[in-house]
Amino acid sequence: MLRALVTFAPIAALLTITPGAATALVVRNTLRGGRRHAFFTNAGNSAGIVVWGCCAAAGIAAAVAASATAFDVIKIAGAVVLVVMGVRSLLARGEQAAGDSAHARREVSDRQALRAGLMTSLANPKLAVFFVALFPQFLPRGAPVLPATLAMVCVILIFDLVWYSVLAALVSRARRQFVQGGWARRFERVTGAVLVGLGVRLALERR
Repeated sequence: MLRALVTFAPIAALLTITPGAATALVVRNTLRGGRRHAFFTNAGNSAGIVVWGCCAAAGIAAAVAASATAFDVIKIAGAVVLVVMGVRSLLARGEQAAGDSAHARREVSDRQALRAGLMTSLANPKLAVFFVALFPQFLPRGAPVLPATLAMVCVILIFDLVWYSVLAALVSRARRQFVQGGWARRFERVTGAVLVGLGVRLALERR
């Protein structure tokens, strides 16, 4: 099993560093609330990956990947989620109500970051295809499917944690300069446009 995980590690690393919706969300939420919000975004994304991994072990992901209808439903749902989040970023004024306390704002933002990461991950049909097409190639013969699948999921989560933590740290360091220079709002609009573009691309994509 260890040999299979070592072989799988480069694939997991490539999957992690490939830019996508999760990357855009981490950058956007780091600009909004710092590394804390990036952590919650990654936590939500990781939870969705665990769910897809369990579904792959149970055969549900295979059914989604094989069914054009199921794939399209999840694809459209994912596209809607990305477009809505992108539009909200484009339209947000970047201001908080004067009567809100810092603690209340932080809790709401934490929940929003967690939910955004989770919804984006769960509504990504590509993860179903990825788990079904790739995971079986690394399963050792005779190894229990669920433990082996979860072990590979853990490899992905480790890479995600390291990569997105580094990304959040870099963005957080630049955040103060962005805010002082008035660039934070512009950059959020850029990430919003990226999310909308990813949503449209997902909606138009074929299996």
